[in-house]
Amino acid sequence: MNPSPDILCIGSVLWDIIGRTEMALATRRDMGGLITRLPGGVAMNIAMTLARFGMAPAVLTAIGGDPEGDELLQAVAQLGVDTRFAHRIAERPTDRYMAIEDATGLVAAIADAHTLEAAGADILQALHDGRLATAQQPWAGQIALDGNLTAELLAEIAGSPIFSAADLRIAPASPGKAERLLPVMAHPRATLYVNRQEAELLCETAFDGSRAAAEGLVAKGAARALVTDGGTDASDAARGAETFTRPAHVVRPRRITGAGDTFMAAHIYAESRGAERADALKQAQAAAAAYVAFADDGENGD
Repeated sequence: MNPSPDILCIGSVLWDIIGRTEMALATRRDMGGLITRLPGGVAMNIAMTLARFGMAPAVLTAIGGDPEGDELLQAVAQLGVDTRFAHRIAERPTDRYMAIEDATGLVAAIADAHTLEAAGADILQALHDGRLATAQQPWAGQIALDGNLTAELLAEIAGSPIFSAADLRIAPASPGKAERLLPVMAHPRATLYVNRQEAELLCETAFDGSRAAAEGLVAKGAARALVTDGGTDASDAARGAETFTRPAHVVRPRRITGAGDTFMAAHIYAESRGAERADALKQAQAAAAAYVAFADDGENGD
């Protein structure tokens, strides 16, 4: 019998197709580099990082009924992530994310999450039918929720009794989808993980750093907010509590896609093991720095 998951990761599980070059990429030019295909998506990135830390995460997501979906589920399971509750849609293709990165960071990306969006609330069936929880006995553990879900589903989640007892950890999929989180960020047990640009979109104002952004989100209605600001710093603000800020580690970036998800997963893991807020922030910063400095060819950055 499979054990109960430690945490549920709800959102996108797809194929990440990432092209990277060590040079600065000029517009409309070809460049030599490395192209990889790996399991990805916000929910998946968080889940597989937690699995590496020794936790038992499960994903609630939508997977196409195509051979790419079969292959993806097999790859995800091999990474230690529970896929029992994934929703398959026979007539749809498996979602994909495509990004181009160069020496300066992310150049451009396109996220095709149409199968996840089409599934809607069907991905939450295990929280209704007793496999994980019911409306009468809602899931009371941690849930990592990503902004690839539709605005309508996120709004439904914000007021649903299914999520009333959960420790919600929320991340946008991208700045372009950050505003989808407005309804659910007000959940009384939610922690929001965003970068400074996303915080500015949610608050409709500019901030001079991660600390002001985190405190701005709390003033906007979030119970707690963690804000990263690239290679500068990160802050943790909570309603009625002290704000903590820590400088980012100085590293030479070798990859960017997934760094925010790694930060979030490391922070969740640290707190699940009893770390205080300041120490959990420190551990998350260290994990994110190690992630962006790691090279696909096996060499570490400076």
